[in-house]
Amino acid sequence: MMEKAESEEKLYTRMRFWEFPDQYVIEPTDGSCGSSLAVSRVDGTMNLIDELPECDSVRVPKIRTIFGVIGMLKLVAGSYLIVITEREAVGSYFGHPIFRVSSLKVYPCDHSLKHSPNEQRRLETEFSGLLNVAERTSGLYFSYGTNLTLSAQRLYELGDESKLLPLWRQADPRFLWNNYLLESLIDKKLDRYLLPVIQGSFQHFQAAIGKDIADVTLIARRCSRRNGTRMWRRGADSDGYVANFVESEQIMQMNGFTASFVQIRGSIPLPWEQIVDLTYKPKFEIVKPEEAPRVVERHFLDLRKTYRAVLAVDLVNKHGGEGRLAEKYADAMQHIVGDDVRYLHFDFHRICGHVHFERLSILYDQMADFLEKNGYFLLNEKSEKLKEQLGVVRTNCIDCLDRTNVTQSMIGRRVLEWQLRRIGVFGAEETIEAHPNFDENFKILWANHGDEISIQYSGTPALKGDFVRYGRRTIQGILNDGKNALVRYYLNNFIDGTKQDAIDLLQGHYIVSVSRDLTTSSIPSQKTGLEAVASFPLALSLVLVGFFFAATSLRRAPFEFWHLLFSFVWAGMSLAIAALVRANGRIFCNRPRLHKPC
Repeated sequence: MMEKAESEEKLYTRMRFWEFPDQYVIEPTDGSCGSSLAVSRVDGTMNLIDELPECDSVRVPKIRTIFGVIGMLKLVAGSYLIVITEREAVGSYFGHPIFRVSSLKVYPCDHSLKHSPNEQRRLETEFSGLLNVAERTSGLYFSYGTNLTLSAQRLYELGDESKLLPLWRQADPRFLWNNYLLESLIDKKLDRYLLPVIQGSFQHFQAAIGKDIADVTLIARRCSRRNGTRMWRRGADSDGYVANFVESEQIMQMNGFTASFVQIRGSIPLPWEQIVDLTYKPKFEIVKPEEAPRVVERHFLDLRKTYRAVLAVDLVNKHGGEGRLAEKYADAMQHIVGDDVRYLHFDFHRICGHVHFERLSILYDQMADFLEKNGYFLLNEKSEKLKEQLGVVRTNCIDCLDRTNVTQSMIGRRVLEWQLRRIGVFGAEETIEAHPNFDENFKILWANHGDEISIQYSGTPALKGDFVRYGRRTIQGILNDGKNALVRYYLNNFIDGTKQDAIDLLQGHYIVSVSRDLTTSSIPSQKTGLEAVASFPLALSLVLVGFFFAATSLRRAPFEFWHLLFSFVWAGMSLAIAALVRANGRIFCNRPRLHKPC
């Protein structure tokens, strides 16, 4: 067990939420002594109060229990308080309970809108509508007693003074999902209400190995710097932050020992994108190719500062659009590789195909020396450090979901076997497969981990998940992959644009102008021309109706020439509409309407 040093200021774990006509009041009810927090419903201003407002027949408040304050979001004229209304215990992290957010609720503080200009009210309505999407954010986790943003090794390395700071001040800002939302509370020094939240995954199991019990936890921490949806956040920005960057930490506790191993995934660190245009696989485009070498260098500089040595494993295809992207990546890496940075390309689809994932052993053989050299973090029964992790494997495919999760689960399995041998539980050649119950739990752990990360980025569980879950490809798994691929296509084209706008608002990537003198820079882009009336469902309906009438006319064509003529007319109109949709695919898609993130 790691040494315990805890923040002097405990977070409130349970609160009563009073909804008065003019203000919200949050009253701690967990037995701790502390002031209540009053939030104005006019403009969102906050202050601590020692006594609750009086209730009478005019001021009858609604009351409910909440479990944390996510933060406050300021829009054009109003502010919006976001709180946790339901939570679910999912395990513990070094003795501290971990909770998943089951339900969020957004409370408006927008009474000042009554005196705002019509244009401001219109904009406020449009922006606040995105918060309905925010309430459905998945994969949020938190703890009242420990810092979930830091790995076991980084927690161990915190100085005693740092451990006494409030949790939000200890947090790694990369993985603090509500970093932007907490700013108003930080300004007011409301430390006991400042609850750090991560987005990612928390999976856990206990299983016997002989007479001993192993406790295994798998945590995913999603970076908020370039957060988003699958097709609308690709590649890297000018600062080297990449899309779908996730740190995965596998922790094993057994016989008093604690072992931790960290891996990372993230989009290819080039400034590239795929513009959704109704095609199944839009073409890859490198934006500002002249900046690519600098962006890659900046990305790996940041990784080395945090993780020291880096092995970059690229799983994309060698040919086609992916191949061209891989070639650019490999070219940029030539100027970066050295003693502490290595680059390894492994054409996953060519070598493993769709069923032969056991061939990943070829990849493992190529990275084994790096893993052995850079090791993992290990503490003994006295919380003394026996080993530390000196480097990290960075894995990517195109989405950093399916191929990546299969590969990371393989690496995690091999390292866990090393750890069990190191603490004397496994023999020299013993493997996890020799313990069926433990093996099954381990597969489920990584399968659930991959599914949760995938749902946040793509909207569906991970593809190839049957191999991770069962150790082999199955007919049902292949059918599920087909279904999920179609669902991804639909979500990417017709749903994710709005979701991306909501993410950009919550993460502070798009900050709404609060100036009374509205400028065009504070107004979401408006659709004009064909774009204003374009609708894929409408276009599809017209095509189907056209083909229906064409078929009806064609059936009667042998009896009357005009029916043959009309069948050609209807068919021609249907094909013309279909061609219009194909040629203007980007218009018919659900695109983000806010300006690009800064």
